[in-house]
Amino acid sequence: MVLRRRIRRRFNPRIFIDRTIETTAIISLLFTGFAGVGATGCWGIEIATSSHYWQQQKSICLGAMLVSFSAFLGTSLVRASLSIQRDKF
Repeated sequence: MVLRRRIRRRFNPRIFIDRTIETTAIISLLFTGFAGVGATGCWGIEIATSSHYWQQQKSICLGAMLVSFSAFLGTSLVRASLSIQRDKF
């Protein structure tokens, strides 16, 4: 019987940073999509009811879309700059 030793993986900060950036980018894109659907729904209800409440809700959803899309662009920029730094251009 051959016993295999478990190989202990070391914590690699580079992999951790890459996965964190990738996860943040994916989550921000998903949230942008959901906020867009919410803004579209609020826009439709606003037209149907002529209510200022739905106009405020639409503005909140559009603001959330702007913030989450900005987060996506920021994480993409950070990831690109890290990959350029590793390639030593």
